Amino acid sequence: MTLTEITETMKGLRKWAKPERRFSGIQCFPSITTKIYKMPYGVSLIISPFNFPVLLTLGVLTASIAGGNTAVIKTSSKSVHCTEALKKLISETFPEQYIALVDGGHDIADLCLAERFDKIFYTGSPRVGVHVMEAAAKNLTPVALELGGETGNWCVVRKDADIKDAARKIAFFKLCNSGQICININQIAVAEEIAEPFLAALKQAFIRQIGDDPVQNPEYPRLISEQAYRKCADEAELYRDRIIFGGNGDPERCKYAPTIIYPVKADEPIVQHELFSPLLPVVPYRDTEIGSLMKLIASREHGLALYLFTRDRKWAEKTMSSQQFGGGCVNEVCMHMMVPGAPFGGTGHSGMGAYHGEWGFREFTHPTTVLYGSRFCNLPLREHPYTGKGAWKEKLLRLMER
Repeated sequence: MTLTEITETMKGLRKWAKPERRFSGIQCFPSITTKIYKMPYGVSLIISPFNFPVLLTLGVLTASIAGGNTAVIKTSSKSVHCTEALKKLISETFPEQYIALVDGGHDIADLCLAERFDKIFYTGSPRVGVHVMEAAAKNLTPVALELGGETGNWCVVRKDADIKDAARKIAFFKLCNSGQICININQIAVAEEIAEPFLAALKQAFIRQIGDDPVQNPEYPRLISEQAYRKCADEAELYRDRIIFGGNGDPERCKYAPTIIYPVKADEPIVQHELFSPLLPVVPYRDTEIGSLMKLIASREHGLALYLFTRDRKWAEKTMSSQQFGGGCVNEVCMHMMVPGAPFGGTGHSGMGAYHGEWGFREFTHPTTVLYGSRFCNLPLREHPYTGKGAWKEKLLRLMER
């Protein structure tokens, strides 16, 4: 995806950066030409997370460079080896006064935020996003935020869904990075009418893809730290009596198995916050009450993603076009963020701003409107007097308004 992002930008940049011409309108006559220039903000600060340290650093950097900005990059202190590799790559590729990467913990991030930048792009949690905005506000610095969402992303499986197809895709996605993905499924709402066969298919999909004991499988990813492992394990223990699959882990290797928790009510704590782990609570609902479920989802903080599994295309299109969320899929998971030319970003507690392709270029540039005036044929419409000898001006303006 990083290479795709760079390639798309290289191919499209000349077109994106070209000044746009606009007809100024009859009200501006005889100054009929206006141009919109795409101007770089200046020095950008890019704060990237641990879960996709290459993509979410270099992808954003691509947009910043395309917009003509210089950049300071602050990578996560949790993914230390990736930070070392990125630091080596950046230092060998760019002069330090153009692109520079700094590492360290939260104290270094705060030192960066205390400086005056022209644009800040942060990817991470809503809680830290608030802190970033507070720091940026002191200098009125524009901010783009890519956040996971306060109450997590929903996946809705209706009774007419293709059960095996849904289970296969959901299992794949939850295994990916052990659930440590901002657009991952936080909880599933499944129609009661198909709950049992769906859960059976989901268990089989997990086993087929990662084996009977994922913790021992070298392909299965680790949780990022001991703290993340402990948080995951402790939350699983709160629902131990409802774990129907998984529920085991290895603290020494920070691996916790994909864990299905069923049944869970929609108002329980585990579905009121972003999990960022392999825990998967399943909320049963009556398919006839799908309207109430979607209203409940809409009443909570906007997620970064929404996934629907159904054969009812008309309902799916109506739902996707009326709910507030960052992006999503119908009968698929996560692939929407890989579409060339399509924006990626959240809304509300899942973020602000968007990037990828031309949308990233727009995020890192300011559109500057310039009207080119004429020295000839200038009518005195805007000048005093407006009465007496100037009374004709109002009549002409009224005519133009038609």
